[in-house]
Amino acid sequence: MLSEEGILKKIERQPKRNAGFKQLVRELGVHGAERKELAARLDRLVSSGQLLRVGLDRYAIPQAAAGRNMVVGRLSMHRDGYGFVTPDPTAIDERLKARLAGDVFIPPPAVGQAMHGDRVLVEISSFRPDGRAEGRILRTVNRANATVVGVFHYGRRQNYVTPMDQKVAQEIVIPPGWENPLTTEDTEDTESTEATQRKSKSAHRVLGAEAMRHLDAENLEDVVVDVEITDWPSATQNARGRVIEILGYENDFGVDVEIIIRKFHLPHHFSDEVLEEARNAAATIPSAEIKRRRDFRSLPIVTIDGETARDFDDAVTVRKLENGNYELQVHIADVSHYVTPGTALDDEARLRGTSVYFPDRAVPMLPLELSTDICSLRPRVDRLVMSCVMEIDHRGEIVGYDLSEGIICSTERMTYTAVNAVLEGDSVARHRYAELAPMFEMMRDLALILRHKRERRGSIDFDLPEPVIEFDEHGLMKSITRSERNIAHRLIEEFMLSANECVAGHLENKRIASLYRIHEKPDAKRVYDFEVLAATFGYSLGVGALPIQRVQMKSDRRANYGTGKRAREIEIPKDVHITPRMYQKLTEKIAGKPEERILSFLMLRSLKQARYSEENSGHFALAATSYTHFTSPIRRYPDLIVHRILREVLRSAAVSAAIHRDAGQNLSEDVSGRIKGQGRREAGATASPWSKRREHHAPEPLGGPIPVDELHNIAEQSSLSERRADEAERGLMEWKKVKFMQDRVGEDFDGLIISVTKFGFFVELADLFVEGLVPLSSLSDDRYSFHENTREIIGQRGRKIYSLGQKVRVLVDRIDPVEKKIQFAVLEEVKKPRKSGKYLRG
Repeated sequence: MLSEEGILKKIERQPKRNAGFKQLVRELGVHGAERKELAARLDRLVSSGQLLRVGLDRYAIPQAAAGRNMVVGRLSMHRDGYGFVTPDPTAIDERLKARLAGDVFIPPPAVGQAMHGDRVLVEISSFRPDGRAEGRILRTVNRANATVVGVFHYGRRQNYVTPMDQKVAQEIVIPPGWENPLTTEDTEDTESTEATQRKSKSAHRVLGAEAMRHLDAENLEDVVVDVEITDWPSATQNARGRVIEILGYENDFGVDVEIIIRKFHLPHHFSDEVLEEARNAAATIPSAEIKRRRDFRSLPIVTIDGETARDFDDAVTVRKLENGNYELQVHIADVSHYVTPGTALDDEARLRGTSVYFPDRAVPMLPLELSTDICSLRPRVDRLVMSCVMEIDHRGEIVGYDLSEGIICSTERMTYTAVNAVLEGDSVARHRYAELAPMFEMMRDLALILRHKRERRGSIDFDLPEPVIEFDEHGLMKSITRSERNIAHRLIEEFMLSANECVAGHLENKRIASLYRIHEKPDAKRVYDFEVLAATFGYSLGVGALPIQRVQMKSDRRANYGTGKRAREIEIPKDVHITPRMYQKLTEKIAGKPEERILSFLMLRSLKQARYSEENSGHFALAATSYTHFTSPIRRYPDLIVHRILREVLRSAAVSAAIHRDAGQNLSEDVSGRIKGQGRREAGATASPWSKRREHHAPEPLGGPIPVDELHNIAEQSSLSERRADEAERGLMEWKKVKFMQDRVGEDFDGLIISVTKFGFFVELADLFVEGLVPLSSLSDDRYSFHENTREIIGQRGRKIYSLGQKVRVLVDRIDPVEKKIQFAVLEEVKKPRKSGKYLRG
């Protein structure tokens, strides 16, 4: 059986760069179970965008499927029926790519059968003068989702479901008999109706059966359901589907999380096979495995996590060496020992990509048997680990390191609060942890050294507070507070950063194909936009005069040909010299200033998103040439992959060391599966690798246990899973905030303008982290207009200005129950208010 890369090359060699499934089976000589494996690999190639499905069983290279006026991309729908397609750069003609500026607009009649999130083939019909294109969808290449969550309604002619995702604009028709999952024929041959009902009530819910209020299956009006699409929409009819799960009423306890899970299509049901594999994982560690590993069990190793944490995947200890340097030990749960390639557990972990954390629960990447028990570094229990032991000098440089497979027995399960109390001199805490207190003080000292090292090289720290929802004893929200970050949080962060850099640097230096966590430098356009906004506050990143390129569109020149008119010029920022140190210096300048929050938010928005890649291009925000994710394999799949790669490197080194030892040679590896190395300590090692334009190109990897094409697929899939998890977490947090504010309509608060647009401005309430829109139309004391060049809303008569960073007093005017959005109204204080805190609308 060919690898995925081999399958791609096979299809590339075909005359029209496409091939059918039966053709591939025949020409590749696939038989029996290999046919299923071939189909699975083709599906993965389609999911990653490297292939397009152009028929029932035909597959094509994207560039071949898309012609000169065609692009393949992801469709994002608007609730009003139109959409935009973001082109896939790998599936677009080069000449068309140079001409295209941004996404392709799809008017409502041209959407066809496509739905939000689908990967589609678009024919471009026209170009606007600014390079924006308009087109029509020829066909759907890959469906994003087979299910839609929405509210059930009975209709006069037919029943229907209104999707809760506003981007899925059409209602889903439910044919008679398909409104109740318990009446479908699917269960007749497998289980009784009573058993099916029991299964439906739990429905693998994340919270449990207590979240579901008793429902009358004969009356589903206004009940939230999950619907499987059976017939996709067309120009003449809506999509049709069947109800596969009844979730409950929208405002019932716990149902909001269930809705978000299904809205964002988070895998949340472990199959029986996955659970069986997790239960069969050996809790007892064989003596042979212990003997093979480096034994750290006699050391004072601790975990430091939040009070509510249930899975502990990192443990640390620090000691002073005779030469005055520090020894930092970072021990990470050895999940790769239990989750091996080719198993159902591994497939499920890859599918999920990451654990998803909600305010009151989590959707774990691994079953609880592993995530909170066998793999979790619980106190006073032997646990298998991957260990990174670093020698760090007084400047924070890693001057030596030792990577190994190990075994630990955590001394204590510490919390951030308890460690902070010890370091703050709390007498009770210091008495309770008297034996560990000196080590915590060394940890604090080392963390400060490591932080100063990162500052010297220009690493950016946006210390923006995060909202935390607090619940009462009944599980109901009682407040939204600012997350507390103390020295204990920071020392763990510094230790994990050091371990991640150490492992990344080691694998890169060994030229082993691996996964990296990369963060590319920001685009010139985003830097330009930030500089324009920062200038209104009197600040700048210090990039100097931004080079601007003036271009004319060919369409404009053609339109003006022979008229004597000059084609309109468009200004495009060219590549700009930007370093993380510039961001760092600006964060230091604005620290403690009233405009700190808004400028930090704008700086963060100007940066690109970090992602996973098999190619190392460095981490801009950390000012690191090599960085990976190694420290959280319980909750992140890329970390598990890095562990697998490192494990093979360690074991290969052990075998090599044994051979050379028998030959009487000395190497830096030994048979316990350890690798000793020297840190990179060059002249000027603390200088930022981004101080000049970064030209870091790692040498091509010589090889490794996982092929590069497979690492590419894992990186792409993991990055998408991370985005999905972030969107789901953010979506639920916003929904919770809206619920929290429902009883506060009519109340007024201090706020900060954080964004200004042509339709109004967004205000964030002080200390509550709740955002809402003040519509332009609600400003009734004058006629206001939006000035794009200054990002201000200005009254035409009174010249009153609303701008970024301005403090305002707003009233919670209304809450849109459908869009889950809050609308504010600006207030002006009455000269003699009747009661403190009472205001009139402005």
